[in-house]
Amino acid sequence: MSAQLPETLAVEVAYALPDEQRIVALEVPAGTTALEAAQRSGIAEHFPGLVIDESSKLGIFGQIISPAQPLSAGDRVEIYRPLIADPKEVRKARAARAKARRAQQGAEDSDETDEAGNQEG
Repeated sequence: MSAQLPETLAVEVAYALPDEQRIVALEVPAGTTALEAAQRSGIAEHFPGLVIDESSKLGIFGQIISPAQPLSAGDRVEIYRPLIADPKEVRKARAARAKARRAQQGAEDSDETDEAGNQEG
């Protein structure tokens, strides 16, 4: 009786920078984890500074997963870049800027009317 070859799965590994992206298709043995597929893809060779290890943030089709997540056929493992800024702080700053612009616009609008409420011109 001959040994049966392990089942293989067709998966993709994706990584993107603002100006460059790469998707690598590969065949992996059944039971391969997301981390193992990302490492086997060789994608890190195309992006200097990209380190793929246990601390890497990974996902499958936009859903965060554990690096130890076993893959299914057709999965696309996405390697996420670290956040540069806290999204909550960015939203707060944007709201503060918008509020300041509205206040400034309101002050400019009131400068354009005289005390009787008539527009100067």
